[in-house]
Amino acid sequence: MKKSKILMIVGSLLLLGLFVFPLWNITLEAPQYPIPLGMDIHINKFKDTHEFDIKNINLMNHYVGMQYIPETIPEFKIFPIAIGVMAVLGVIIGFFGNHKLFLAWFVLMCVLGIAGMYDFYLWEYDYGHNLNPKAIMKFTNPDGSVMGFQPPLFGTKDILNFKAHSYPRTGAYFLFAGMMLTLVAFFVGKKETKA
Repeated sequence: MKKSKILMIVGSLLLLGLFVFPLWNITLEAPQYPIPLGMDIHINKFKDTHEFDIKNINLMNHYVGMQYIPETIPEFKIFPIAIGVMAVLGVIIGFFGNHKLFLAWFVLMCVLGIAGMYDFYLWEYDYGHNLNPKAIMKFTNPDGSVMGFQPPLFGTKDILNFKAHSYPRTGAYFLFAGMMLTLVAFFVGKKETKA
């Protein structure tokens, strides 16, 4: 089997790491929490970084009118199917396709990845700005507008006395490595065709 096809198959199979490892993590640091609160985001669930973290985040957020972190969201049904289909499609293309299809698969994964990050941003925006007007505590910006509590999409952000961190986890690195391998497969396949 050609080297390009092996790279394409291996790259596609690396996506399956998302079924085992978390994709993303949001952590909240504050003086009143010596052990930071955290939430791991998998492709099919939210999970506590430490026991009861999500429960404690929900209790804390209730005071400022933020929504509870739900048990599940519609994306948790869609993401596993999309990743499974893309992994199988990638393997099939690896066995039977040519380097042009490798690139098409990579581009499609990029589009899906951007759509996923945009959806994540919208979810965070709604979560941090759609506040209950009857909240116990209300905070305003210097201009008098209601303060939002949106966590960062990527990086670190100060929110009142909290420092919120939002970074990829092991599953995201599997995804990135798999995509990069398929891109390498395209260039190797192109070179093999010319030879």
